[in-house]
Amino acid sequence: MSQSEHARTMAVPTERNLLKIFLIAFKLGLTSFGGPVAHLGYFHEEYVRRRKWIDERSYADLVALCQFLPGPASSQVGIGIGVLRGGLLGGIAAWLGFTLPSAAALALFALAIQGSGIANAGWLHGLKLVAVAIVAHAIWSMGTKLAPDRGRATLAVAAAAAVLLWQTALAQVLVIAVAGCAGVWMYRHKEMPKPEHIHVPISRRTAIICLSLFGVLLAALPLLRQAGIGGWFISLFDSMYRAGSLVFGGGHVVLPLLEREFVPTGWLDKADFLAGYGATQAVPGPLFTFAAYIGAVAQGWLGAIIATIAIFLPAFLLIVGALPFWSTLRVNLRAQGALFGVNAAVVGILIAALYTPLWTSTVQAPADFALAAALFVLLTHWRIPPWAVVIAGALGGMLLEWL
Repeated sequence: MSQSEHARTMAVPTERNLLKIFLIAFKLGLTSFGGPVAHLGYFHEEYVRRRKWIDERSYADLVALCQFLPGPASSQVGIGIGVLRGGLLGGIAAWLGFTLPSAAALALFALAIQGSGIANAGWLHGLKLVAVAIVAHAIWSMGTKLAPDRGRATLAVAAAAAVLLWQTALAQVLVIAVAGCAGVWMYRHKEMPKPEHIHVPISRRTAIICLSLFGVLLAALPLLRQAGIGGWFISLFDSMYRAGSLVFGGGHVVLPLLEREFVPTGWLDKADFLAGYGATQAVPGPLFTFAAYIGAVAQGWLGAIIATIAIFLPAFLLIVGALPFWSTLRVNLRAQGALFGVNAAVVGILIAALYTPLWTSTVQAPADFALAAALFVLLTHWRIPPWAVVIAGALGGMLLEWL
């Protein structure tokens, strides 16, 4: 059987096949600690090496595509593998399995701390300091890869300055767009590698429908919200959908956008927001499940479900819409140059997020700085798993109460 025939056979969405896709993704959702880069390692071990659902070349191609698209890259890789294995339903099964464990855990955490009188507890303050260390670590690791030269480092600093000086939801979108244009100009003469083909059991017609739906929702939801249609449901869905649509670089970069969507508008206060972001580091699976925590704080279990679906829906529509066109897109010099610029801007947006809301609202005393620095060293040099750093941060926050 040829490789293309094998791929078509894989994509038959039988009930048994879909259940298997879900259960394997669910296992990964329970055990995949460490953030997006670590998730890709877990996926490679499970899907490429162990089960051979996708070959090395196709997996690398899929990862490259998901790095190019906005949204949670690791989740999009999982969705893409689910699509290759079981079509559209396979993509849904893979997403649901990988997302459910952390989303449920964060929703439970949100409901547990509400009305408990522990909002200002020392261990919660420690979780906020964990968030400072986590974002600083993301800047450290991403900066060396995404802004390694003079041009991209300049773009990163300019993006940080722009986002800090112009603190609106629109600022991040415009900064990314301008950085993409700058990248096209700066790297217009760079030679690109020859693309590798990947077979996808999705027609271009289906892909165009998904891309069209992505654009329609992105434009229509704010209009419905402004018209007062749908109440809190549309408001929550709109905020989460835009966050999932416009964020490049993964879960950490979504922090400033969500903070500006939900804290100033009164959906939740800054202390609860930062405590939830810290708790997100302790659970496996995608960082975008932070949306489940916000939704649960705002509107209980129903809010958690709506928020989770809304923030991941753009990722699903984009990966399904882009897969059939990827081989053509990869040879486009302008597209690759834009990616270089956008990735540099992502580093700058992270720098801005580290300063506000994290640093300005959390590091209030020398002891806070000392604990955050210690947590950062545990992550960067001692290579301690994030979940263990979260525990250390919570214990450190409790200790600070006694100082």
